[in-house]
Amino acid sequence: MRGPGTVAAVVLAAGGGTRWDGDGHKLLAPLDGRPLAALSLEAAAEAGLDELVVVLGAVDLVAAGAVPDGATVLTNDRWVDGQAGSLRLAVHHARSAGHAAVVVGLADSPGVPLEAWRAVAAAPSPLAVATFDGRRRPPTRIGRELWDDLPTEGDEGARGLLSRRPDLVLEVPCPGDPADVDVLEDLRRWS
Repeated sequence: MRGPGTVAAVVLAAGGGTRWDGDGHKLLAPLDGRPLAALSLEAAAEAGLDELVVVLGAVDLVAAGAVPDGATVLTNDRWVDGQAGSLRLAVHHARSAGHAAVVVGLADSPGVPLEAWRAVAAAPSPLAVATFDGRRRPPTRIGRELWDDLPTEGDEGARGLLSRRPDLVLEVPCPGDPADVDVLEDLRRWS
């Protein structure tokens, strides 16, 4: 179901996890017997938006069994250049598919539940961001009319857009824990 009014969930999972101090890649680190990224991807899939788009790069989450069936998988061959390239790749796909908006989240945030994805997707603003205990964190809704305002390079996603367009930002209080996993100690708090 794509076209006018549809919203895609986009999970960015391309980065190299350079701060990770454990074995292997952080998105493959075991959590509850599954790769860490599987929890974030599952929540985004279960939110039931019109399409699930997963942007991969440094590690193959499909081969690891972490990507839900039916997801659209995009590969950012230039993932080392930063998050902006992954976001641009996803937006290009969403534009081609005819979506009206994307809701962008991160694969290393296992505590963001499907309710957060749904609430942000349903926000009546072209620019909406989840808040957890008053703190802005992904996922973030970005309407089609703002896609050209996203960064084209570097390691910035929607944060700059949120700063530049405060007049459009709608904060959406959400349940869950938005903490991301960057180092082994972060993962231990989830175990």
